[in-house]
Amino acid sequence: MASIPDNRKKRGRGRPRTGIGSPVGLRLYPDLERRLDEWAKRQPDKPGRPEAIRRLVEKALGARVASRQPSKEAAHKASKMAARELEPLGDKTMPPEERDRRKRALIRGPKEFREIRGDQPKAKR
Repeated sequence: MASIPDNRKKRGRGRPRTGIGSPVGLRLYPDLERRLDEWAKRQPDKPGRPEAIRRLVEKALGARVASRQPSKEAAHKASKMAARELEPLGDKTMPPEERDRRKRALIRGPKEFREIRGDQPKAKR
């Protein structure tokens, strides 16, 4: 009986290459390793060690931390989702114009917070 040829490419060992960036080997002393892990745990998204090291290096070098700025489409989508969540909570006895005005005010947030947000354009005076 003849064997069927297997035309599939064999996978190599380890994680597939991303093709971006240069790998850097690094030894961490136990104390530094512990402090790095503690720092990463305090971050909202709890990054792994490689991402934590990248962020700290960017911070130390004064580079802007690589974070995605939400696109106008993403901001619009978030606004629509917030409006959809607020809709059932509105007072049905109130006129629709007033209900819409209050919903917009909630979505925009308090004036004090709008002034300190860095991702929003400054208000014209």
